Amino acid sequence: MNRIVSLVVFPAVLASGLAYAESKPYIETRSINPELANKAVMAAASKCAESGYQVAVALVDRSGILQAFMRHPLAGSHTVDVSITKASTAASFKTSTMDMMLNPRLKQLNYAEGVLMIGGGMPILVGGHFYGGIGVSGAPGEKMSGDNDHECAKAGIESISEVIEFSD
Repeated sequence: MNRIVSLVVFPAVLASGLAYAESKPYIETRSINPELANKAVMAAASKCAESGYQVAVALVDRSGILQAFMRHPLAGSHTVDVSITKASTAASFKTSTMDMMLNPRLKQLNYAEGVLMIGGGMPILVGGHFYGGIGVSGAPGEKMSGDNDHECAKAGIESISEVIEFSD
């Protein structure tokens, strides 16, 4: 019986190994340069400021490491950690924290360390490539928690999307 299983499993393992061996011996990634990272952060903060909100904005790379940050002097001290955590959550799951917050199947993630499912975190996905995440904290919610933060984060991404898309 073991020989039959081996004969069936071995070709599948061999085939997957050959496919892997034919691929590149490295993984290519993309990162946003410092100028664009700062532009996105400032655009998100400006969008919130237009509505009278004092916020903190964080942009993280694909690993969740802080790349750019801005905090309005009147934003609450809690907004620093919250914006970074929203950005890293969005980067880690490659989805917006608003979508995560609204998905009842993900409620158990509320208890995971380093995860914050409140609107305001968005993954930076441009032109089919993943770059990281942006998080905004400090704007009051209107219809739900984080909805204004979400709109400001979206404005940050929109401010750099065209430059990224046309850079190839």
